[in-house]
Amino acid sequence: MGHGVERDGVTMLSFQDVSFRYDGDTSYVLDALSFHVAPGEFVSVIGPSGCGKSTIFRLVNQLLPRESGTICVGGLPIDGRRGYCGYMPQRDLLFPWRTVADNLRLPMEIQGGYSRAEMQARVEETLRHVGLAGWGDKRPDALSGGMRQRAAFARTLLTGSELLLLDEPFSALDFLTRITMQEWLLGQWERDHKTVLFITHDVEEAIFLSSRVLVVERTPIRQLRSFDVPAPYPRTRACLTRPDMLALRESLIALLRQEVTG
Repeated sequence: MGHGVERDGVTMLSFQDVSFRYDGDTSYVLDALSFHVAPGEFVSVIGPSGCGKSTIFRLVNQLLPRESGTICVGGLPIDGRRGYCGYMPQRDLLFPWRTVADNLRLPMEIQGGYSRAEMQARVEETLRHVGLAGWGDKRPDALSGGMRQRAAFARTLLTGSELLLLDEPFSALDFLTRITMQEWLLGQWERDHKTVLFITHDVEEAIFLSSRVLVVERTPIRQLRSFDVPAPYPRTRACLTRPDMLALRESLIALLRQEVTG
């Protein structure tokens, strides 16, 4: 499958003239923002801290009400819908009093319509899928940081959604665990072809994982500047030393520096 190719003209996620400001604020966070993500794309959003990147996710999740504009997932407006996206925040948010398997069952319990046997089968299959077979009966505190993030990703997968929103999921991990998890996530995406929108403040992480990088140039966010990542898939970390990847990295860093100092 060609990543980033629209199927039958339908985008997976689209914003059309979306505006938002917090109650009591006169200034907007998003001001008539339009962008789209095609089915099967892995797209990262980068920008300075506090620029509104996570607000985009909260609008997609309907955790915040937009003031105007249209947000569509799979070609249909999100209003009143459930289960159209999976969300993985920066912290794993696994419930410590539940086992790993019980945590993974949560999305199916919320959706309803699954027997206990069906839920158990899906949980066991997904644990194998993310390399955690045999860990389902453990509590989250028995897992390492990387294992907890894999469990959180597994729970996100069990929403059954084609669109996954990943909000700086590896930022709290140590350096070696973080790059291992980046490689692991890339392998998962190349296998499953889910559509991923990924927030990060790490330029190298963005270009290693993504087919496209969207940059918040200024606030309020009126547009996201799009950069295609030149390295083909499948990728290893060696691709980061390619001259065209190094040039993209330096361009993005220079752009972010300009935003911070400007």
